[in-house]
Order: sequence, then structure tokens, then C-alpha cells
Amino acid sequence: MAPYGETPETGRNHEDPKTPESPLQPLTRRELRSREVAPGAELELAAPPVPARRAPSIRMPRVPRLKRPTKKSAVTVVVMTFAAGLIATMALPAYAFGGGGSFDQGVATSGPLSGAQTLQVPADASAALAVSRDNYTAPTTEQLAASREAAAAAVAATEAANNAAAAAATAAASGATANSAFTVNPPSGSYSGAAIIAFAQQFVGVVPYGSGASPDTSFGCDGLTQYVFGAFGIYLPRTVSNQAAMGIPISPADAQAGDLMIYPIGHVGIYDGAGGMIDSPDWGRYVEHRPVWGSYYFVRIVA
Repeated sequence: MAPYGETPETGRNHEDPKTPESPLQPLTRRELRSREVAPGAELELAAPPVPARRAPSIRMPRVPRLKRPTKKSAVTVVVMTFAAGLIATMALPAYAFGGGGSFDQGVATSGPLSGAQTLQVPADASAALAVSRDNYTAPTTEQLAASREAAAAAVAATEAANNAAAAAATAAASGATANSAFTVNPPSGSYSGAAIIAFAQQFVGVVPYGSGASPDTSFGCDGLTQYVFGAFGIYLPRTVSNQAAMGIPISPADAQAGDLMIYPIGHVGIYDGAGGMIDSPDWGRYVEHRPVWGSYYFVRIVA
């Protein structure tokens, strides 16, 4: 027996056509007898079964795919980390200098300072601060002029001596005679020429050429002559021109052992009186006793 308002064929409620159809199951005899009612009583309507609804599907949020870190992103991270560390490092001294953000409100920073300061000046301060003047006096204009004239005279004398030495060298090179630029009948020195040669001979082949003036180190050409004549109490300065100025030029006819041989190229040796000389020649060589060579003139040291 179908419920009230439904047909057994379709199971649709005629009063509510929108009600969807539902499949009907056949009732047993016990169910049919239990649904029988007395005459005049209202029939109990059975509610149609509610169709099961499909549970809505839940969409899971889409998880973004992680990208591989690139070289550029890694460099950016390193730079940002370094910048943050640099800022923190620079901020720490400022934070410490500022007291860590805490200020003592009890300390006045803009008000007038309190407290009195005293300065004690000794009674004899005026005497101690008195300006004293030394004995220095500035030169006068006349003194300055005299100094300039003396310096000019010294320069002129040096130039004259150099010109005389050059003239003597030129005359010796051109075969000048004793009556030209040389001293006639020059005096002999207080030393023995043979003793000079004998003393210088001990350094031949032993002392190398150099810039020194001692057999312990080396001999320059002027260092050799300075050392040899110094052993006889005669001082000769360094440089060839200065040693030439210490003596008098003589002619080759008057030359004897112990005289200096001055070369205009800037070389000096000791004449042995027999056509040879003792000198310290050049780098890589030792003191030599060899024949005379080139253009030269003789100078005798008179002490």
C-alpha cells in the first residue's frame, strides 16, 4: 500500500511535483498490517526518504613550487648579509659612545658650569717673563758686500789656477820646452825620489783599483799618490786637479823620480825617472809599474 499522496508506480508526490522520484521498496505483510488504521482515523503519512547528498569536495591549497637558488640570488644574499653586518658594526661604537641609549638626566649639558678655578702667579713672574736678547747682531750692508767680493775673488783664483794647469797640459802635449810654461831650474823636494818609488813598488800587483786610499781596501789613482806621499809627511788632497795645484809644473827634461805625472783626462801616476810610472790604472786591475803613455805633464811637489 503506497503512502498517502504517492503512487506505487512512480513514488512521486502529486501535491509536490518538485519532489524527486525515489525508488520504492515492496512492503512486507507485517508492515502492511501495522499501517492499517481504523475507519475515520487519519492516515499517518510517511516521509519520503531523503536522497543522500554528495559531500562537497575540498580543494587543497596549491603549494608553490620552490625554485632552485641561482648564482645571482646567492650573491645578493651574501651582499645583503655583509651590508647588515657592516651597519651593525658601525652602529655598535655609536651606541657605546652614546651611553647605550641611556642618558643621565641629572647631568646638565647646556647650563652654566659651576665651580671656581684659581690661578696662582708667583711674585717674581715679571722677572721670569722678561725678554732677553743674545749677542747676535745682523751683518751690515758693507759686510755683506765684502763677503760677496771675497767669494768672487776666490772663484777667480780657482779659475786662474785651472787655466794655468790646462795651459801646462797643452804645452806638455805639444812638446813645450823648459823656457815656456814650466818653471826654470825647479827646486828639488825634501824627499828622496828613489825612496818614493821603492815605497810605492810594494803595492804593485797587490792592491786592487778602487775608490779607496788605503792598501787595506783599494787605491784610486789619486788615492795611491796621497797614501805614498803621506808616508813621507807630505799631504796631498784627493782628486787629480787638486794634487796638480799643490806642485809646480816642470819640463820633461827636468823630471826625476818621485815627480807626479798629470794626465789631462783625469789620471795621475808617480814617475820612476827612467821612462816608467807607478799608478793604479782601472777597475779590475791592480797597481802597476809600466811604461809611460799618452799625453801628460810633470808636477814636482816641493815641501
